[in-house]
Amino acid sequence: MKRGDDGVGRWKRLLALFASISLQTIGGLADSPAASKDSPKTDTSSKSSSSVGREVLIICLAVAVAVGLSILLFKLWQKKKREEQHARLLRLFEEDDELEVELGLRD
Repeated sequence: MKRGDDGVGRWKRLLALFASISLQTIGGLADSPAASKDSPKTDTSSKSSSSVGREVLIICLAVAVAVGLSILLFKLWQKKKREEQHARLLRLFEEDDELEVELGLRD
């Protein structure tokens, strides 16, 4: 298993944990079925509760998107750095004909 694969798996587990906690929180914000539906105060609280639940859901989705975007950008940055280092390594070991001619090693 590659080292990078382990990091991706860790992020997936963390995201799954965050999603499950978020879903449990949203479920906890729902109106209790034991509460009486006759009082006008209950209707107001259920509307505000669903509004709060919706806001929590939107915030959770925004955080998940931000984390995903950050991971994607980091992986792209790593790939770019790796390619730059590889190109630098190839330049280090490639034969330079001009240098050999200047030093008189080759005609």
